[in-house]
Amino acid sequence: MMLNWLLISTTTLFIIIIIIISTIFIFKTLNNGGLPPGPTAIPIIGNLHWLWSSPPTIEPLLRDLHARLGPIVTLRIGSTCAIFISDRHLAHDALITHGAVFADRPPALPATRVFNSNQHNISSASYGPLWRLLRRNLISEILHPSRVKLFSNGRQWVLNILISKIRASAEANNGVVLDFKQNLQFSMFCLLVLMCFGEKLDENAIRDIETVERNWLLYFNKLTVFAFVPRISKLIFRKRWNTAMDLRQKQKDIIIPLIRTREKHKEKQNKQGWGDDEKERFVYSYLDSLLDIKIPEDGDRKLTDDELVTLCSEFLTGGIDTTVTALEWIMANLVKQPEIQAKLFDEIQGVVGSEAEEVKEEELHKMPYLKAVVLEGLRRHPPGHFVLPHTVTEDVMLNGYVIPKGASVNFMVAEMGRDEKVWENPMEFRPERFMEGGEGEGVDITGNKEIKMMPFGAGRRICAGVGLAMLHLEYFLANLIKEFEWKAINGEDIDVNQEILEFTTVIKTTLRARIIRRRI
Repeated sequence: MMLNWLLISTTTLFIIIIIIISTIFIFKTLNNGGLPPGPTAIPIIGNLHWLWSSPPTIEPLLRDLHARLGPIVTLRIGSTCAIFISDRHLAHDALITHGAVFADRPPALPATRVFNSNQHNISSASYGPLWRLLRRNLISEILHPSRVKLFSNGRQWVLNILISKIRASAEANNGVVLDFKQNLQFSMFCLLVLMCFGEKLDENAIRDIETVERNWLLYFNKLTVFAFVPRISKLIFRKRWNTAMDLRQKQKDIIIPLIRTREKHKEKQNKQGWGDDEKERFVYSYLDSLLDIKIPEDGDRKLTDDELVTLCSEFLTGGIDTTVTALEWIMANLVKQPEIQAKLFDEIQGVVGSEAEEVKEEELHKMPYLKAVVLEGLRRHPPGHFVLPHTVTEDVMLNGYVIPKGASVNFMVAEMGRDEKVWENPMEFRPERFMEGGEGEGVDITGNKEIKMMPFGAGRRICAGVGLAMLHLEYFLANLIKEFEWKAINGEDIDVNQEILEFTTVIKTTLRARIIRRRI
């Protein structure tokens, strides 16, 4: 213990001395080896912004830097570079034109490799055979349209859960829904748990999964402190590190028993098949596909428990939080602007009729205004204001600057979707811009032709679930509007300009609304 404190004290003193000395010899990184311009940096330490800026304050800092220095800037953390790009043309050049070069991920910090199983998941894996294997499995086995269609009964089941919880909430609060986000989040957990583990678990089991995943996600941002001298920061922030390890263990304690159960089901199916009751209860799942994977580059071995936990957790969080966040933003705008909600309801009624109990999935493509509302929500309020960091596999030129191998390259999604050169009054929520004659007509959200908005990223690392996400947003939004009229609570203003960062960028004051059932 005494040795640890001596190490911490010595290191802290060393850092203070370096800062004091370096303030005398501050230099500019405006043209250091051809890098993009950046703010004042300090030798060894880098840009001090990184030491005291939390994620919620980094965006205003970056906007100011881009306004002064141009669409591509460099920040330093220690000896590494973090490059930020806010221009859609540069993003297209990097992610599409030079897609293979920009498709890698930065190496995980030694202190955080334990949390992504040494980058053995789709989002953080290096651009190579493992990534291709895992992504190809996800797309072909779960996200292919034919596979997605198999879960239509699951979506209907979850819609009924959501509607019943919203009704119960309103009945308990004189017609006001106070917990829309919580109900939506639980319902989406029901659906993604079914898709992930192949079974309709009871509410308590789903709540347990929801709790452990939410706690882990909300704590994850606190791990950024381990980016600076990881071995030392693990000592300085030992309590934070121990909490993170405890949350990871709880995650494993919940998911590994589900893995064991699924293995037994697969073994039984292989030996004797399932009975009729089991066919009704169990469906083919993402976990089933993972249990069949073998890694050729590592002796043809199967995935470990840690890797399975990481991949299942990635599937759950990737399919739930972004969808919940996007849908809450959209609903908040529809409550704030009832004329848009009325127009959307009229379109739904015109397609399905007033007596229909549900908007079915096959009817969604007949509703262009519904799609426009969803696209406008994703443009104005993208759940992620940055895509996950990219890195380049070799030194490459971009906009006249050198992007060095190993640098973290970050793309500012929100800034591109709010570019005044592309979007008229970009901070206004106006779905009509995606209809015929609008500036967003025929927009390609994959970014292959051009990038006007990229809520799912673009290029080779684009979100694999873009199709599933659009289906879920359109399906649940259409049915929520068909079932209820959503109105602002008297005296309450819905501020759609105030946002905060959790795992995604969410509305600061969670949505509360008064609802009126459209069908009795």
